[in-house]
Amino acid sequence: MTVVATVVRAHDAPGPTLVLRGGELPRGALALGGELARLLRGLAGTAYAGINKIALYDRAPRALHDRAPRALHYRFVQALPDSRFDFRAGCGHSLLACVVADGRRAPVTVRAVTTGDTVLCEPQGDEDAYTLSFLRAPTGPGTLPTGRPADVLDGVPVSLVRYGNPYVFVDERHLPRTAAYDRLLALRAEAARLLGHHPDSALPKIAAFAEGPDGRLSVRALTVGGWHPRLALTGAAALAAAGAIDGTVVPAVRGPVRTPTGTVTVSAAPDRVRVHHKRAEVLESLELPWRIHATA
Repeated sequence: MTVVATVVRAHDAPGPTLVLRGGELPRGALALGGELARLLRGLAGTAYAGINKIALYDRAPRALHDRAPRALHYRFVQALPDSRFDFRAGCGHSLLACVVADGRRAPVTVRAVTTGDTVLCEPQGDEDAYTLSFLRAPTGPGTLPTGRPADVLDGVPVSLVRYGNPYVFVDERHLPRTAAYDRLLALRAEAARLLGHHPDSALPKIAAFAEGPDGRLSVRALTVGGWHPRLALTGAAALAAAGAIDGTVVPAVRGPVRTPTGTVTVSAAPDRVRVHHKRAEVLESLELPWRIHATA
């Protein structure tokens, strides 16, 4: 049995996403690790053999004459370097990949099943870009998973924020100049234990920031397997949310955020956080093998 998958590249993401529409999967198929591993093996010999992000989505039913934005249900799966899968993380770039793969350029509300977020994706005029609005007050319940705006991990002040994904933010001044990557990994593992995640899981994410003389922030973040080339979409949202909360280590975000390869524009409002000027494009459609499992 085969299924049609779409490879979508979101700009600023570490790599493309393999997008599957739930309605295209065989009846009775279960999206478990074995099936997904087989799916990724089907990419061997293609230009996409290294894909480690999978997104599954369905169109939500709409009432007759409903004028509200169309809706999608979306689930993200992160393939880990040790061949396991993490089903608990989110990915804003993969969420946008589903919107673009669905093929209709119009406002769409996406329900992220994995993280519980609702995200409004709106085309930006005539530009081939979207604004993504996370429809949750950044200062609302649940944004601070420990209940505190700041914590200390291994002697380092940090803020843990759950917005889009759980994130750990640390001021770059507390990191060694020559081993910042290893130090961030160690702090991330400490935060994982504190939040009840396995130290080797994809969560929480972690990023280091610095505030410039002009008040603008510069950010370096980790992704699975290395440094993120820019900043995860959920990382941008979590950064703005952290900056909107009194007492966190993160200053308020003012203007575009600098990253190693460019800037990311994000803004916080009382009822939402917006990430601006995000783009994605379909690279290819592929037929891939899918093994059928009967449901109970």
